[in-house]
Amino acid sequence: MKVLITGAAGFIGSHLAEKLSLFGYEVWGIDNYSSYYSPSLKKANTNLLNQKDVQVINGDLRDPKLYQNLPLNFQFIFHLAAHPGNDINSSYDDYFSNNLDATKLLTDFAQKNKVLKHFFYISTSSVYGLNATYSEEQVPQPISWYGISKLAAEQLVLSKARNNSFNASSLRLYSVYGPRERPDKLFSKLIHCSINHLPFTLYHGSEKHIRSFTYIDDITQGIYQALKNFSKVNGEIINLGCEEEFSTREGISLVENITGKKIELIDLPARPGDQLHTRAITNKAALLLDYKPVTSLKDGVKYQLDWYISESRDSEALRPNAIEQGD
Repeated sequence: MKVLITGAAGFIGSHLAEKLSLFGYEVWGIDNYSSYYSPSLKKANTNLLNQKDVQVINGDLRDPKLYQNLPLNFQFIFHLAAHPGNDINSSYDDYFSNNLDATKLLTDFAQKNKVLKHFFYISTSSVYGLNATYSEEQVPQPISWYGISKLAAEQLVLSKARNNSFNASSLRLYSVYGPRERPDKLFSKLIHCSINHLPFTLYHGSEKHIRSFTYIDDITQGIYQALKNFSKVNGEIINLGCEEEFSTREGISLVENITGKKIELIDLPARPGDQLHTRAITNKAALLLDYKPVTSLKDGVKYQLDWYISESRDSEALRPNAIEQGD
C-alpha cells in the first residue's frame, strides 16, 4: 500500500511516517520546512525517515507545480501539514493560505488518484473553541485563526465525502506531546527551561488551563487504527486523545518533580484565543477503532525528557521562542 503524508518532517508527521513504514507501507512525505520553528529539527527528522526508506519531498502544498510531479497511485493520504498554534506573530494569511488554500489544492490532487481508498484529515481540538470538552456532535465554535482555518479545511475535505468525490474522515487531536515535539509547546519549553536553568514564561491565567495531554505513540496508534478501519469511518469526525486531564500548573510541577529542579515562572499578559479547557471525549474512537491510550503523563514526559537530553547537542535548534498552549 502506498501512502502520502503531508507535514511528514514535523513532529506528528514524522512519527506517523516512521510507524507506517515499520508496518510495511510505502510512505511518501511532503514538507515545506517552514521557518515557524527551526528547519534543522525537521531536517533531522527527514534524515531519520530517509534511513527507514521514507521519501520526503521538499515542496509547498500551495504551489500548483508541486502536484505535477507526484504519482497518482496513493491508496491513502494523511493531511497533517498546517500553520500551527495560536501565534501572535502569525498573520491571517499565514493560517488561511497554509491551512485552507493548500488543502483545496491537495483535495484537487486527491480526486485524480483513482486508486485512493481514503483521505484522512488531521484536525484539532481547537475547532471546538474555548472549551473542547465535547463529543463530535457538538457544533464547533473556534476562537483563533488557527481553529477557524482548520475547521474550514476540515469541512472542505468532508464535503468530498458528502458528494462522493472520495472517501474521507477527520481526526481531531488533543494536546499531543513527546519526543520531537515543537520547541514552542508546553513540555518542550518546560524541559528546556528546567535543564538549562532558565525562567519559564507563560500567559496570565494559563496555569489554570486544563488539557488532555496525549502522548505521541497513542496518537499515531489511533491514526493507524483509523487506517485499518477505513471502511467504517467515511464521512466521520473522530476525537483522538487521552480523557485524563491536567492543568498547566500540574504539568509544571510534574517536570519539576522529574528533573528535581524548581522552575522560575514569569507572568506575561493574557493572550486572546487560548483554550481554557480541553478533555477528549473518545467514545466514538473506542467504538469504531477500539482506541484506548495507554501512556501515563508521567511516563510520557520522562520519555520526552530522555529524548531531549540525547538531542541537546543541538541546543540552538531546540531553543523555544515562545510558549504555545493550543491544541
